Amino acid sequence: FSLTGKEALTHFPSLGPSTNSAQGKVHVKQCDLLKLSRKQKRLCRREPGLAETLRDAIRLGIVECQYQFRSERWNCSLEGRTSLLKRGFKETAFLYAVSSAALTHSLARACSAGRMERCTCDDSPDLENRKAWQWGVCGDNLKYSTKFLKKFLGQKRIGKDLRAKVDIHNTNVGIKAVKNGLKTTCKCHGVSGSCAVRTCWKQLSPFHEIGRLLKLSYDDAVKVFSTTNDAVGHSELAGPQRHSHAPKHPASPRPTDLVYVEDSPSFCRPSKYSLGTAGRTCSREGNCDSMCCGRGYNTQSRLVTFSCHCQVQWCCYVECQQCMQEEVVYSCKQ
Repeated sequence: FSLTGKEALTHFPSLGPSTNSAQGKVHVKQCDLLKLSRKQKRLCRREPGLAETLRDAIRLGIVECQYQFRSERWNCSLEGRTSLLKRGFKETAFLYAVSSAALTHSLARACSAGRMERCTCDDSPDLENRKAWQWGVCGDNLKYSTKFLKKFLGQKRIGKDLRAKVDIHNTNVGIKAVKNGLKTTCKCHGVSGSCAVRTCWKQLSPFHEIGRLLKLSYDDAVKVFSTTNDAVGHSELAGPQRHSHAPKHPASPRPTDLVYVEDSPSFCRPSKYSLGTAGRTCSREGNCDSMCCGRGYNTQSRLVTFSCHCQVQWCCYVECQQCMQEEVVYSCKQ
């Protein structure tokens, strides 16, 4: 399961006020419309509400990826996504991580929102002073989400080849990013705000925050190779040693490191991985030199209309004038 982009363009029929039998048929049809493995389709059919959640996760991941890479040469466009996923680039690493993070996040939220039949609110019993707290708000169920996701992605089978290990590692980086963003939110109850009783619940960080952290991991991604661990007798991922004073032997990537196995193309010219950067808008003071790959950029002026001189009118509306201003747009040359 990863972001190919095709699933996000699929519109599912609305369930509407129909019978349970009809809803079941619609749910199965929704599962069949998604690009899933045979095992994943079976799991999807058994989990009412999962197809909608998968669709939401795909959209969430694509939107966040495109937001994080809006100023980069590779802008996470849908064109070339299938070819990109077959390679071991840094960009592929980010796609695997943001896909698994979006699915983890969406599943946990779907449970707390009552959109999944087999899970409900988080009921964590392990918070400090839990006897003094009473749960009243529906928390995001990350426990169910991560457990189901491992089963859905089939991660019990550890891949033997380097690429499979890399993909699993990057998938787990995405899941871990969501876990690390889980917070306990509490609300006080009592006379004069004494906080004699607190209502607490688990709450996930906004997905933008998770996307930002994954982008930082992408910027510091580690190139890895496969090495044999003599102590346990199987191969592991290894990368360059981080500290110059340490002995000269490979270091294992950290659980939060995105990893890759081959250098990325420049993404400057059209290829099977992207459309290139010709025609892309850029910031003259910011990223035009990098975005345009030394080809230079065109400058164009245009008039933009916007609301101005707004005033609140009695009782309940705002009245604005329409103003125009000149805006300069920079775009990369062919």
